[in-house]
Amino acid sequence: MRRILLLDDEMNVLLALQRSMRAHLAIPDLRVEIFTNPYDALQRVCACEFDLAISDYRMPHMSGVAFLQALKDVAPNTIRMMLTASTDFETAMSAINDAQVFRFIPKPWHLAELQTNIGEALAQRDSLLASQGLQPAPPTPLTPQELEAQRLEAEEPGLLKVNWAPDGSIIL
Repeated sequence: MRRILLLDDEMNVLLALQRSMRAHLAIPDLRVEIFTNPYDALQRVCACEFDLAISDYRMPHMSGVAFLQALKDVAPNTIRMMLTASTDFETAMSAINDAQVFRFIPKPWHLAELQTNIGEALAQRDSLLASQGLQPAPPTPLTPQELEAQRLEAEEPGLLKVNWAPDGSIIL
């Protein structure tokens, strides 16, 4: 199982990014958790292990660099990526030097780049764990939402499968 954490103060961005990942990443048993509050995200990181964390740069409570730097201290084996509309050199240098950001994802993102960057990030994580003689963590307990989704899917197979059109609309 792969687990990805997404952090952005804009829920629409999170939902669009989550949809893109679920629809276009060929990763079996992918879990994508979204957060609008960096403190909630850090609390969740303390409860379970994530392969990858992607954070927006500009947020009201804490900058993305500060969040990823805190994440590096709490979960050093989680690969960190920055989602940003900023092209400021200082932003990039700060993220690389302070939080050891693996890649930058521009807003708006391009699907092919997103797929490539996430694939490379997950390969980097596997390599990092292997170099430390570690194996990926055993599956963490499911969240209440994941348990409910499993129950609903068992009750009504296909209920949670959504076919998304390229423009974001739902295909019935």
